Amino acid sequence: MTAPLTPPPPPHQGSPHHDWQAPPADGATGPSLYEQDGPGMKTEVREAAVVTVAVALGGVLLGLLWWWLAPHVPLVGGIVDKKWVVYFKDTEGEQAIGVDGTFTLLAVAFGALSALGVFLVRRRGGVPLVVGLAVGGLLGSLLAWRIGVWLGPTSNVIAHARAVGKGVTFSAPLKLNAKGALLAWSLAGLAVHLGLTAMFGPRDPEPYPGGHAPASVPSAGA
Repeated sequence: MTAPLTPPPPPHQGSPHHDWQAPPADGATGPSLYEQDGPGMKTEVREAAVVTVAVALGGVLLGLLWWWLAPHVPLVGGIVDKKWVVYFKDTEGEQAIGVDGTFTLLAVAFGALSALGVFLVRRRGGVPLVVGLAVGGLLGSLLAWRIGVWLGPTSNVIAHARAVGKGVTFSAPLKLNAKGALLAWSLAGLAVHLGLTAMFGPRDPEPYPGGHAPASVPSAGA
């Protein structure tokens, strides 16, 4: 008697962790696990330019608020040795510090608001957008500074003292002594935008569905 024939082994059933598919015959690669996310670079640059201009124009409002809210530094004019001189009425006053502080606080508020507005319009980050926000904040601060100085009292304090008379108190020109305040808008905007993007921005998809990387296909001679 002959021994019973051994049944052929069942066809190989691939494990869900070892399945693979050959590329389509027409050369198409199908959906990639690393598809480009977000708009193209040209679109991002255009959006960054719009953000820069819009944020910079906000400097007009900042300049008006600074001119309106900044404390006045009192000066007094007099004649010494037949020459007009101008000096601070209150030598221990802190009005000059208050001028810089008012500008800084307003700039920080404008930076936070501009960052929030940019994030609500486009809920993504990106280097061009961040650069546009920072450059726009700096330009807006420079514009606000010049507008405030222009709207404030004249910078010719001697002529102003002569005009108001000897011993009469008048306001000093609006000055920004701490030039570092010009960076407050940009720094605050970057910090707020980074925080919003980290907390509420879109998350990057996992490179492999299910969290498992595809196993390498064994060679035919293995």
